[in-house]
Amino acid sequence: MTHLQGIAASSGIAIAKVYPLEAPDLSYSKQDIQQPEEEVKRLHEALDTSKSELETIKEHTKKQLGDEHAEIFSAHLLVLSDPELIQPIEDKIKSDNVNAEAALDETANMFIDMFKNMDNEYMRERAADIQDVTKRVMAHLLNVTFPDPALINEEVVIVADDLTPSDTAQLNKQYVKGFTTDIGGRTSHSAIMARSLEIPAVVGTKNITSQAEKDSMIIVDGINGDVIVNPTDEQVAEYKKKQDEFEEQKKEWAKLKDEPTVTSEGEHVELVANIGTPEDVEGVLNNGGEGVGLYRTEFLYMGKSQLPTEEEQYDAYSSVLKQMGDKPVVVRTLDIGGDKELDYLELPDEMNPFLGYRAIRLCLERDDIFRVQLRALLRASVHGNLKIMFPMIATLDEFRQAKAILEEEREKLNNEGQDVSDDIEVGMMVEIPATAVIARQFAKEVDFFSIGTNDLIQYTMAADRMNERVSYLYQPYNPAILNLVNNVIEAAHAEGKWAGMCGEMAGDEIAIPILLGLGLDEFSMSATSILPARTQIRDLSKKEMASYKEEILSMGTAEEVVAFVKEKTQS
Repeated sequence: MTHLQGIAASSGIAIAKVYPLEAPDLSYSKQDIQQPEEEVKRLHEALDTSKSELETIKEHTKKQLGDEHAEIFSAHLLVLSDPELIQPIEDKIKSDNVNAEAALDETANMFIDMFKNMDNEYMRERAADIQDVTKRVMAHLLNVTFPDPALINEEVVIVADDLTPSDTAQLNKQYVKGFTTDIGGRTSHSAIMARSLEIPAVVGTKNITSQAEKDSMIIVDGINGDVIVNPTDEQVAEYKKKQDEFEEQKKEWAKLKDEPTVTSEGEHVELVANIGTPEDVEGVLNNGGEGVGLYRTEFLYMGKSQLPTEEEQYDAYSSVLKQMGDKPVVVRTLDIGGDKELDYLELPDEMNPFLGYRAIRLCLERDDIFRVQLRALLRASVHGNLKIMFPMIATLDEFRQAKAILEEEREKLNNEGQDVSDDIEVGMMVEIPATAVIARQFAKEVDFFSIGTNDLIQYTMAADRMNERVSYLYQPYNPAILNLVNNVIEAAHAEGKWAGMCGEMAGDEIAIPILLGLGLDEFSMSATSILPARTQIRDLSKKEMASYKEEILSMGTAEEVVAFVKEKTQS
């Protein structure tokens, strides 16, 4: 028996045989060739086969997980069609008279190394895309079978160093009961997809691939992050019991699907969902979401060769609003930049793009792009309960400028005879510490706040949340963060406005009691987190949690906060 601890990436318990998802042997011999045109032809045949496979995977992903996840493969297809990559490979074949395998490997590695060493997180992720795609092409050049998880036809737990997006997208939850990897984190593509598929997953175990042999029994506990290889009969029995308990728990959660979210004394709070595409709405409704607290519109712009038209955007926004009926839909305007770039939009190279030209800063300068989005949103507003919020607001002037542009476009549409709702709330994201500090001034002019804790935490703590060396500083429960959150909520309530939260913290089991005590009005989270959160809140007293507020805010460390909350809520 071997026990490993990793990161719980997707809840649930899996017990099955090990299925090692091993990378194929892509070793090759570098050869001098006499007919470069034949090698170029071989290269394009391998590229075409790879494109065909990725198109199939993309369609499979779209049906299984929706457009947002399928867009990953749009990016992969763009790599395979990118002359900036393909042309140098062809040139190397012709100039160096080497075989296609050598030209592909040397060129791809050059690009991968270049992207990996960039400061921009988005560009570092592109290195993984190039690596994933070129491995597939290499396999076809070598006539080697590329791993195809879609062919699995028995109950297994996948064990791998890491899972690529194309691997994860092919997982059939009927047979793949869970997976565990050496590397990865909760925000990796594979972890996000696992949660969407509701497949238990533990990532970041460091060495599971060297500990688990094919067909040996394995337990993956996606709730606590435990992995047990070759468990004893007693452990199997214990975890089968936990598995049954988790399934029963899910049935209990499901009973609350159509119930309001109320505390033990009957006070209502709103549980809503974060979405990226119209296809995600089904998951919101199936999980009892009371609305959409964050519609990330940038997915409309990504994986394309040009900006989406006003009509394309109108169709997407209208679809979400119609599906949600009279439930609120908070749409975040375009948040591009930082780790999200568009191939067709030339953005400046920056030393620190997260603190640079992004989100509202880009939209105010490129108001031609901004105005198209606002027109589409205003036209769609007649189909539901639309609320609009601007991201990355740092100053009052930015909010005023953005709102002025919105009103200009409303007036134009009215003059054109277009119907526009008269009841659209206009708010902003609070993700910059400066904004949280003077929230009282902003609260006089906004209709609502939505606190984006993912950025607020890393900016307040001066710690990149993607940097493993300083990850210990990414502390949602740090009193500095909690005091900023409290400041925003109090500022909103002083002006009769509401405050929500759309960062990961909103669905966190430890954070929920704290946020309830601080008076947060709206909790926005992944759809699959809604029913567990509703269950937790029904057992909590808002009045009791509020009585601990001053004590929590005056604590010195995150560890003290966590210990205190556990003592008060889990005893």
